[in-house]
Amino acid sequence: MAVNTYDFAGWATKVNVVCTDGRTIAKDAFKHMDGKRVPLVWQHLHNEPGNILGHAILEHRADGVYAYCVFNDGAPAQQARQVVAHKDIEALSIYANGLVEKGKIVHKSNIREVSLVLAG
Repeated sequence: MAVNTYDFAGWATKVNVVCTDGRTIAKDAFKHMDGKRVPLVWQHLHNEPGNILGHAILEHRADGVYAYCVFNDGAPAQQARQVVAHKDIEALSIYANGLVEKGKIVHKSNIREVSLVLAG
């Protein structure tokens, strides 16, 4: 992805960090998602089109998954653009399914969306 083709970027998820659901993402759990495009939504509200703020291009890295995010032209996306620009919101989170896990360690899964969230 060219440097000037996204609105903002950040860590979508990190490896070896306990998530709020008690799971830990193992190294390379999302390696197969490298280069994939997924919706960017607000607070994991992915149940209707109006909650889609744009999209994220995922990049697999040794420390986790980095997301290059692009806002769409909708009014909610433009509001989100402002809160990101003003650093009122600085956290991302993922929603994933198809988990392959052992104990509470996720070894493989599919990221379905990246969310702008109040707390990561």
